[in-house]
Amino acid sequence: MNLKTTFLGLPVDNPFIVASSGLTSTTDSLKKCADHGAGAVVLKSLFEEQIVADKKTLLQHDDMYFWYPEAIKYVDNFSKEQGIQEYLHLIGNAKKALKIPVVASINCVSPVEWTKFVREIKNAGADGIELNIFIPPTDLKLTGYKIEEAYLDIVREVRKETDLPIAVKVGYYFTNIYRELFKLSNLEISSLVMFNRYYRPDIDIEKLTVVSNNVFSSPVEITLALRWIALLSPKVRCELIGATGIHDYAGVVKNILAGATAVQLCSTLYKNGIEYLEVLHRDLEKWMAAKGYNDLNAFRGLISKKEENSAAFERVQFMKKTMGKM
Repeated sequence: MNLKTTFLGLPVDNPFIVASSGLTSTTDSLKKCADHGAGAVVLKSLFEEQIVADKKTLLQHDDMYFWYPEAIKYVDNFSKEQGIQEYLHLIGNAKKALKIPVVASINCVSPVEWTKFVREIKNAGADGIELNIFIPPTDLKLTGYKIEEAYLDIVREVRKETDLPIAVKVGYYFTNIYRELFKLSNLEISSLVMFNRYYRPDIDIEKLTVVSNNVFSSPVEITLALRWIALLSPKVRCELIGATGIHDYAGVVKNILAGATAVQLCSTLYKNGIEYLEVLHRDLEKWMAAKGYNDLNAFRGLISKKEENSAAFERVQFMKKTMGKM
């Protein structure tokens, strides 16, 4: 079976992309991903704050910096040099050790000083960059329009600094998600990754504290991205990459049927081990053989191309008449 496809416009041997996570934070782990059949890897994110090391933020965080201004200089330099240099070394070491594409990742919220850092990412040898963008809709003064424009501005500013292929990983907190993703796709990007999965705090009612819960995705979460990949795939000019809720070969198949070029994997590799990439590879080939497909293009977008399926993806309300009684 021919599983070749593209990610960020780069040729890859298969659609299994290891998502930015702790699984991609060391050279040894990255080598393991490659050895077990990953098509490409996205390095664990470097945060905008690590690059900028904003002094005002430090002052607000701890009064100590007000009384000991030399501490600001120390933390400023440490944050910039340690975080940045370690990340650049990771890129360089990964490129030496791996034969598959190595993509850097920046978790960002604004189009400011940090964007110039992408030049160093390119110089370190990265094959591309993923912009992991999330601007929380928690400010009463911040309109939906301004939030959506900020996403576009970040991409524009990064594009000014580099010719590296760009992927944009986003969530679904938009007033008109269809319009926003369409606008992003018309900028000079190669891939849209749909969707990011954010931290979901819970409450311990005995200890009366905020706790971390539902750290990993579940297979039922796959449907949100499937809807928008299916709706957007006939309309956009860039690749669509499925993410979140993809736990087995069936999840991979569903995303490709909807129109995805590749998928990003994370939770399932934490649960089953990086070795599970080999199982996914074998199971996908078995399904393709059973259906008579020799390559991914033979069934990519097959569902989204059928006009009768459009209403199914567009319609949100539950219709008892057509869905049957509960």
